[in-house]
Amino acid sequence: MPKKDPRVDAYIAKAGDFARPILNRIRKLVHAACPDVEETIKWSAPFFEHKGILLATPAFKRHCALIFWKGRLFLSKDQKAKLRRLTSISELPGSKILTSYIKKAVKLNEAGIKIPLRPKSKVKKPVVVPDYFLAALRKNKKALAAFENFSPSHKREYVEWIVEAKREATRAKRIKTAIQMITKGKSRNWKYI
Repeated sequence: MPKKDPRVDAYIAKAGDFARPILNRIRKLVHAACPDVEETIKWSAPFFEHKGILLATPAFKRHCALIFWKGRLFLSKDQKAKLRRLTSISELPGSKILTSYIKKAVKLNEAGIKIPLRPKSKVKKPVVVPDYFLAALRKNKKALAAFENFSPSHKREYVEWIVEAKREATRAKRIKTAIQMITKGKSRNWKYI
């Protein structure tokens, strides 16, 4: 017997008029392809699980999405992109295609296959300190010494904060504040540490 969650019923009922037929069709196909599927709400959206998460169907104001949890293993980037911005039921693939996607997701979970982690970039970009900020630091030897002893992430926080200023007056004010804080040995977000 299908394991339906009344919270998913309520979610679909609250969804926009365009989204209800999409969400209902996906739900029906998921239950047909995997009778043992369980529904739940996670991160304020419907999720379908069978030996792990199969897929999610969040609805937004103007579109909804069909997100296969392990879709990276069997969907192309193009296919995933099409499923991420659904505005009408006609944009969903045919029932046979959608059912095949669901069955692939079920097989992956039943086999215990995990998504391989993407390798993290080992090369960290060096922090590029703008000349105008470096000149201000050089005027205060204590600030320069403290800044040089900061970790790359602390340096980057200050540089990004100063560089993102749109007006020259704002940039000058931030540089002045930064020099005062750096002289005291404080990181940019010292209040939150």
